[in-house]
Order: sequence, then C-alpha cells, then structure tokens
Amino acid sequence: MGRMDIAAGVRITGLRQHRAWLARATPPVERLAADLWSIPVPIPNSSLRYVSVYVLAGDGGLTLVDAGWDSDESWVSLRGGLASIGAAITDVRGCLVTHQHYDHLGLAGRVREASGAWVALHPADVPRSARHDLRRPERAARAQWTWLMAMGAPAGEARRLMDALAAFDIMDYPEPDRLVEDGEIVRVPGWTLRAIHTPGHTAGHLAFFAESRGLLFSGDHVLPRISPHVPSEIEPDTDALGDYLASLDKIAGLPAEEVLPAHEWRFTGLADRVAELIAHHEYRLAELLEVIRRSPGLVAWQMAGELTWSRSWDQYDGFMRVSAVDETMAHISRLLAIGLITAADEPAPRYFAAPAGPGAGPGGPG
Repeated sequence: MGRMDIAAGVRITGLRQHRAWLARATPPVERLAADLWSIPVPIPNSSLRYVSVYVLAGDGGLTLVDAGWDSDESWVSLRGGLASIGAAITDVRGCLVTHQHYDHLGLAGRVREASGAWVALHPADVPRSARHDLRRPERAARAQWTWLMAMGAPAGEARRLMDALAAFDIMDYPEPDRLVEDGEIVRVPGWTLRAIHTPGHTAGHLAFFAESRGLLFSGDHVLPRISPHVPSEIEPDTDALGDYLASLDKIAGLPAEEVLPAHEWRFTGLADRVAELIAHHEYRLAELLEVIRRSPGLVAWQMAGELTWSRSWDQYDGFMRVSAVDETMAHISRLLAIGLITAADEPAPRYFAAPAGPGAGPGGPG
C-alpha cells in the first residue's frame, strides 16, 4: 500500500479514529447508529495497526463485516468490544468477509467455533485461502523463492529476504460456509446489503452497500489516505491493476453518503477519492514507462528501485521491499496489457518500450 495525501473533496467523518491515528493510539469502539458499531481489532506488528470490524445489529442477532487477525490479542479485543456494546460473541450469526487477507478473514474461524456463525466470501477468493500447499512452510518457501527469482532478484538478496519472511507464520485460513456473488442482495438481521465485486486488491474483494442508508463498507478497496496494495500474482498473466481500476470506476457513482473502510478512518467524498486513486496509478504508470524508455532491458526488481516511494528505496526491506516489487510488477502487467511495453524472456523477463502509436500513454488502449 502506498501513502497518499487526503484528496480535496474528501471529508473525515471518523474524527475519533483520525485523532487516534495521529496519536499512534487505538481508537475507541464507536456507536455509529442505533444498530451499527465499529470495533478496532489490532493487527500484530503492522503499520496498519488495526482492522475496523463493523457490527450490524438486528432482532435476529449480530452480523460482522470482517473479523480481524487471528491472534489471542485480537480475539480479546473483539470480544471486549462486543461486551462494551452489551453483546457477546455468541450473539454473532454471520461474518461477511470483504476479502481473504488474514487481517480480515483470520479471526472468522474462532467466531464460527464460538457462536456457530456462518462465514461468507466471494468465490474468487476461495482458491487462494484454501491452498493447503501454501500452509506447509517448505512449499510456501519454494513458491516465494520462485517468485523472487522470476522478478529478477539476485540470488543472495532472495535468500536474505526469504530469511526475513520466514518470521511470518504459515496461516490457517478458515474456509467459508457461504459464497457471495457480485450484485447479490444479502439480507441479515436488520440490514439489506448489496454485494459489489471489486477485484484488484484480491481477486474476490467485495464491498457491501447499504443503499437505503447510503453506507458503503469498502473493505480495502477504497481507503482515505493510502493506496491499497495491488499485487501481481493473483493469477499468472492477470492484469490485477486493470481489474482494480475498473472496480474503482464501478463504484465511483454510488450514492454513498459515507464510506466505512477497514483501515484508517471513515470519510465522505467517494467520487473524489476514487478520482485521486486513479490519478495516482496513472502517474505511477507514466513514471514506470519513462524508466523503461530511459533504461530499456531492466527486470522488475531493478525497476522498483527506480520509482518514487513514500520513503527512499534503501529504507525498504523485508516484506515492504517484496510488496513494492510486487506492486511494480502489477504496473508492468498493466503496461503489457495495453501494449505500451514488450517483454523478452531471459532468466527473468526484461521489459522494453513498444513503438509509440497515436495517443499512446498509460491512459490509452485497454
């Protein structure tokens, strides 16, 4: 994820969340409406700090939008948050998960075990969360090594990064009980939501729109300050960034009075924020194209170090460096998809600017 300024036209509505963020503190549990709360659930050792789990109430019980990271600390926070609003984990009937990342899906397994609640996910995110091979450390390590070498990482650097990434546990992702498709009307106690498939951050990312209330639960698709990470390896030869940009267009015109994201703080001004995110990626595509024109024949690993990041490249290491290379590859895939660069296969693919056509540029064909 890349840091950005808050867009003009975006107004912060989660003022207590924002103040806590500036103070590097955890925000409080907040009652947002008579039947709606946000509970911050911590993410261990993460710059994102917490996930906002939204609690929707009705006569038949509670529904969660996302669940949080599966750790003892997170479990205590979720249960404590529910207790603070006069509820218990056993009151939860369902968990709508925006996407399969562990800080959103991980704790859903404990919720289900404690309450019998169902867990829902988009079908496109099930294969990744259900990949038992990646839960085995040796296979996960082999997959990571193969990917680093394909990006052009020097062997010594790849080994060093593998050691750093080994600190991350192999996660056990709970599998869903229900699958939610694009456009599906999801009725839970007290609420009617429309599921909107917004691929890009993951292949099956979902946003949930409560149209009668003008509320958009945006997950990680649209955040108020940072650009969500768009990976390159959702599937081989997938233009994940193209998917993400199309997903932004898909929600830009929603009559959302307020956006409730999974990280940072609540805000208004969805259309302005979407426009800024699109402009951010157009700038990055143009910057990358200029790097390739200036220094043809680079590999993805080299190009990442030539781009502008929120801090200097030598300060990026471990997971941050791998994520930056991954996002660079997503932008390379977009330039390939719209025909502005070509690839030549060697031990790692090298990239070259294609001959310029009329009106050629990152915002061109595709």
